[in-house]
Amino acid sequence: MASISSLGIGSGLDLNGLLDQMESAERQQLAPITQQQKSYQAKISAYGTLEGKLDDFREAAAKLADSQQFDAVKSNVSGDALTAVVGEDALPGTHDIVVNNKARAYSIATQGVTDKTEKLGAGAISFTLGNGDNFSIDVGEDQSSLEGIRDAINEAGKGVQASLVNDGSGQPHRLVLSATDTGTDAAIASVDFGTGGLGDTLAVDAGTEVTAINASLSVNGIDIESQSNRVEGAVQGVTLNLEEEGNATISVTRDTAGIKKAVTSFVESYNSLQKTMDSLTSYDQETGTSGELLGDTTLRGIESRIRGVMGGVVSGGEFSALADIGVDLTIDGTLEVDDEKLDAAVADNLGALTDFFSGTGESEGLAAQLDATLGKMLGESGTLGNATSGLEDRIEGLGERYLRTEERIDSTIARYREQFSKLDSMIAEMNSTSSYLTQQFDSLNAQLSQ
Repeated sequence: MASISSLGIGSGLDLNGLLDQMESAERQQLAPITQQQKSYQAKISAYGTLEGKLDDFREAAAKLADSQQFDAVKSNVSGDALTAVVGEDALPGTHDIVVNNKARAYSIATQGVTDKTEKLGAGAISFTLGNGDNFSIDVGEDQSSLEGIRDAINEAGKGVQASLVNDGSGQPHRLVLSATDTGTDAAIASVDFGTGGLGDTLAVDAGTEVTAINASLSVNGIDIESQSNRVEGAVQGVTLNLEEEGNATISVTRDTAGIKKAVTSFVESYNSLQKTMDSLTSYDQETGTSGELLGDTTLRGIESRIRGVMGGVVSGGEFSALADIGVDLTIDGTLEVDDEKLDAAVADNLGALTDFFSGTGESEGLAAQLDATLGKMLGESGTLGNATSGLEDRIEGLGERYLRTEERIDSTIARYREQFSKLDSMIAEMNSTSSYLTQQFDSLNAQLSQ
């Protein structure tokens, strides 16, 4: 008998529909695996969120672990003669400054030529600077116009800048040579166009010379000379930018507002971390929804270790706990700042505040302890890294289990299909036999009736 290519044709039964239902029932075995994968992936995502907040908190703690944070200063300048930028090693103090004159760069122009594109002849231009440096620029015939000479000098980048000026005369085009820096050391001491070719057609015009001048100023009555209008070292840790002749006073003071901001930022970062941990472990009784890390031992361990450091005692200094500097732990687990108490610690006891956070020679400060603790959590083989790796391994294992289960389901469905095919064929054969017998009986009955 010919084989049946589509289930149900031979038997008239909906075997395809029945097989689909059986396959759907079998594939329900995959649902728990998929759900477990999603659960682990949600945990990994939650760990990522937690890691970001821990990173932020560690960064805030690291600033306070550096004692230089508490040495921060700011400057105030009265007068328009200069501006100032303070560095890390600046010290508090007041400085009276007189700017006698600013530094100036040297420049000189050549005599004019009629056409700036006219080739003047090959040659070499030799320069000597005020500091004794010397160099030459070779000019070929094709590059010997004023424009070509200008480009050759500028491309060399040797401390001389060239430009073109049109003075409106009969021979208007001049090559202007300027020192790229101010002061006598950078000045052009001499320029020589050589003899023959370029040297026969081009020469400097001494009447256009602008001499270089060094900056002259006094700081608290001490005379200072500078090659540049950017003066470093005249006041420790302060860079002076000279603007004009005149008097100015610089006041360098301790940046108490910046120091307090570093402490309050530390508090804000901790509170943000605490809020995130609360969210990840939350449970809503009305909706039945929970945070991705509710009951998670890794998060509980991290939270416990951080609170242990935050609530611990720092030895070796006048301040031993956060409450001593005006930072109190509230009932909801967040920190609250007592501005009056913290202001007093910053203004009146900065050394003790520095020791509390940064530590002394023999004792680690609170921020240093936190930095070390958080480092163990955030390192590649740290608490979060190991937890994440463990979940990734489980997801990989579930993926392999999913494939094995899917292969088993496919094998089972294939077996059912084969059995259904045989059943379909058998019923078709039985139907055919039944039809044949019916015909035979009908024929026999007809003969007997005659």
